[in-house]
Amino acid sequence: MESQLDRASHRNMVILTELAARGQPAAIETLLQQIRPMVLRYCRAHLGSISGHYHAADDVAQEVCIAVMTALPRYREMGRPFASFVFGIAAHKVADAMRSAARSAIPTADLPDGPDLRPGPEETAVACLEAERARALLARLPVNQRELLVLRLLSGLSAEETGHALGMSAGAVRVAQHRALARLRAIAMAESDVEEFIA
Repeated sequence: MESQLDRASHRNMVILTELAARGQPAAIETLLQQIRPMVLRYCRAHLGSISGHYHAADDVAQEVCIAVMTALPRYREMGRPFASFVFGIAAHKVADAMRSAARSAIPTADLPDGPDLRPGPEETAVACLEAERARALLARLPVNQRELLVLRLLSGLSAEETGHALGMSAGAVRVAQHRALARLRAIAMAESDVEEFIA
């Protein structure tokens, strides 16, 4: 059941979005201040591993904000939260950035003056294997559970922000997150048991 705070927050976002869509500068600025941190976390979660730096994700987040502001005058409330509209744009921009990164090399900085303190080949290989295993486990979840976990755990969105993006109450997000993590844990344990049996 959606709490009064969730309903009030949703109502305030609807009013703010309507005012911003009409071109009111203060509403546009407030709306941008509210969505930019969510967009930035989303882009960093999806693109941070491309180069090891956040500059690419920050650039894509900026592109998302510009695209949202450009599309805002045409936006109409259609029964879905405004955050769903924002994350739809973000998903397209992130996919474009991933395709672009796959086609082109990312420039590196000049040669360093001191020792490289970044993880070495062994640590990098272990981290890559762990990340690959985590991605494989996530891929075994239903799409809605996978997206919820990405928004909550990788993007760092609050339950309320995730709820706005997925059209759920904050309480429903917490329950769904608990179920998704329990399912992920069960999948991981089943795989571990199979590996032990084979070994």
